[in-house]
Amino acid sequence: MPIKTEKIKVLFVYPRPDSYIRRDLDMLKRHFDVKPLETDLSIVPKSWRDLSAFLQLLRGVKWADVVFSWLINMNAFYIELFRTVWQKKSIIVAGADAVTYVPEIDYGVWRHLRKFGGLKFLLKHPTRVLAVSESNKNEALKHANSQNIKLVYNGVDSEKFKPSGLKEDLVLTVGAVCRGYLMRKGLETFVKASEYLPHVTFVLIGKHEDQSVNYLKSIAGPNVKFTGFVSEERLLRYYQAAKVYCQLSAHEAFGVALAEAMSCGCVPVVTRRYAIPEVVGDTGFYVPYGEPKATAEMVKESLKSDKGSKARERIKARFSLQAREEKLVQEILDITK
Repeated sequence: MPIKTEKIKVLFVYPRPDSYIRRDLDMLKRHFDVKPLETDLSIVPKSWRDLSAFLQLLRGVKWADVVFSWLINMNAFYIELFRTVWQKKSIIVAGADAVTYVPEIDYGVWRHLRKFGGLKFLLKHPTRVLAVSESNKNEALKHANSQNIKLVYNGVDSEKFKPSGLKEDLVLTVGAVCRGYLMRKGLETFVKASEYLPHVTFVLIGKHEDQSVNYLKSIAGPNVKFTGFVSEERLLRYYQAAKVYCQLSAHEAFGVALAEAMSCGCVPVVTRRYAIPEVVGDTGFYVPYGEPKATAEMVKESLKSDKGSKARERIKARFSLQAREEKLVQEILDITK
């Protein structure tokens, strides 16, 4: 007898409403009885609000058949403790920086807990751990050689993120402006590269989370624009206008903004780091990490390139939203048989 998917109860736990997380939520809502819970728990509740979130998570796990959690964090730790009591199933997405450590920039949230087994517990204990790229999966397997770690690529809605109108000599990058991202996302390199191409407009899109933007502005020329946070619709218009998209990161578990920009026909200029080559393949230009002059030279080449259409076709073929939806649904069905 076929399973009625709408009868399967899924608690969807997430720390922040990023666009790619909201897309997963919307996809699962089309198939299951989904209850969303936005929370970011700390080790010990520090306020009545934290305690309330803690209790909501406890009740939610009891209610659910499956707990779907974005990111390996304290939410996931408590989920694994609670679900054991009621013998529920769990899926945790191992994106972002949870399973990585980049020594040259001391990057990786769980880098200290590796010594105490916390990361290994959160990779071995869930029913499924979903990696968002082959690179992300390989990083996870370094900490726990578990058969439960599966690859389900992030997806891009290529019907929404598509070219429109003529491209401009515009160079774009997207990332929250904060101290940690100056090196991790290559924002400093991006701004410094603009100095070598003074007649080209460089645009940095992202919320200003601390005072780091003041430093970037102090080294930027008049050809650099800092937009701050923009809506998804305005971001789409920037993708459609820009000829080049830069992802100059030291690490990416996948690179959603990169893939969205490619889907809009942007030519990628990127580092050969972690998951970035998986996304870009041979459709872009590679630069050494942290070298502004070399980056500028490659941006200049990319402005003359016609690789944008090839970049879009790669995203459509390899990282479709439909493929991710089908695989997420199948993972839930497989563990609830």
